Amino acid sequence: MASVDLELGRPLSAAAAAYPPPLRRSINDDDVDDDGKPKRTGTEWTASAHIVTAVVGSGVLSLAWSTAQLGWVAGPATLVVFAVITYYTSVLLADCYRAGGDQVSGKRNYTYMDTVESYLGGRQVWFCGLCQYVNLVGTAIGYTITASISAAAVYKSNCFHKNGHSADCSVFTTSYMVVFGVVQVFFSQLQSLHEVAWLSVLAAVMSFSYSAIAVGLSLAQTISGPTGMTTMSGTVIGVDVDLSHKIWQALQALGNIAFAYSYSLVLIEIQDTIRSPPAESKTMRKANALAMPVITAFYTLCGCLGYAAFGNAAPGNMLTGFGFYDLYWLVGLANACIVVHLVGAYQVMSQPVFTAVESWASSRWPRCGFFVTGGGGTRLISVNAFRLAWRTAYVVACTAVAAVVPFFNDVLGLLGAVGFWPLTVYFPVEMYIRRRKLERSSKRWVALQSLNAVCFVVTLASAVASVQGIAESMAHYVPFKSKL
Repeated sequence: MASVDLELGRPLSAAAAAYPPPLRRSINDDDVDDDGKPKRTGTEWTASAHIVTAVVGSGVLSLAWSTAQLGWVAGPATLVVFAVITYYTSVLLADCYRAGGDQVSGKRNYTYMDTVESYLGGRQVWFCGLCQYVNLVGTAIGYTITASISAAAVYKSNCFHKNGHSADCSVFTTSYMVVFGVVQVFFSQLQSLHEVAWLSVLAAVMSFSYSAIAVGLSLAQTISGPTGMTTMSGTVIGVDVDLSHKIWQALQALGNIAFAYSYSLVLIEIQDTIRSPPAESKTMRKANALAMPVITAFYTLCGCLGYAAFGNAAPGNMLTGFGFYDLYWLVGLANACIVVHLVGAYQVMSQPVFTAVESWASSRWPRCGFFVTGGGGTRLISVNAFRLAWRTAYVVACTAVAAVVPFFNDVLGLLGAVGFWPLTVYFPVEMYIRRRKLERSSKRWVALQSLNAVCFVVTLASAVASVQGIAESMAHYVPFKSKL
């Protein structure tokens, strides 16, 4: 018999056993995995659903704008290139889930940081932690901004339908950020990612729904008559933008596309939900192969059809560009699906942050009931004093920052830039080199390091451009007064 803490999802320490929560129970050895945790039940299908949920979020809404900055040649090409890079490096990272060279019985790595520590160690772990958790927190902020814009769009379209086109239906998005935050306070009490596969699947269905609606509306707009001009090189200098804005916005577009594809930061956590045998890396490879072509097809359709519909004047959020009058109910439905999707995606991105802080606190103060004693709840939702206080404070902080800096494209571009090179490229490449023991200056080593260098330059340029965009927007913005 093995005692397992279902709240924290790991074998009990002797200290923790001194404070048995109501949820604690004994489980037969046949019901646990090789690490003593409750038996994992994930498959390539549930893992691919988690991937779609993590990837297809607010980033899809900016792809028409990004394509408009790059044009018909560079836009679609960039979408494909980022997809190939993301898939390749995700496969490299998935192979590092188990340490020691054995993909079946090697020591499990439960988080991205665990994986980096197993293969690289030292200061690399601190750098990884900084990049990962800054990006996870930033993504929660970005999702809050997007959800509030979509919720406000639902209200605005209904307002125009009810009161006429001349009505003043402008609305502050801050109030919707607060409502979204309150919802997240409740869902943040969910125990862990592998306990809420249903939420991930629901969010994935919502992402398909609003992406399909966006594609359909873009196609209809293109057929009925595009609202703007398109060119091979995107926005035209001297007509749409000046030279400096052309450069800055093109670089921001790269960051927006990078953000749209980013999910490496939660890949290990997703892989930790998969059952074995077969080896988790094999199942994860299938999950990546299932999810990435579907994601890329949606992204290409959204980007290209959105650009065809709106031309060089494509809005930053494509679902706010169709107007609020015709087919108001369909636009409203799409925006409602976005909100539901982001409720789930927020949790996919936030659970690793919650787990990291709570695991650290319980190990730092193992005998303090404030940190380790369950205060009640169910198998799905568990509440103790620290969990309630910490997770609520996290949601409140993310909501407050979103209200202060509600700049959709600039924030997404910065998040994409910060997370793409270190988490999607650098660490997977370096760990693969260490795992395979590649010799310096070998062809494979040179190729991987060249990919590293190119992606670093792209990340740096995009980050600078996004910071410039935020600074320019802040110069004309009154905090908490963002309107749609």
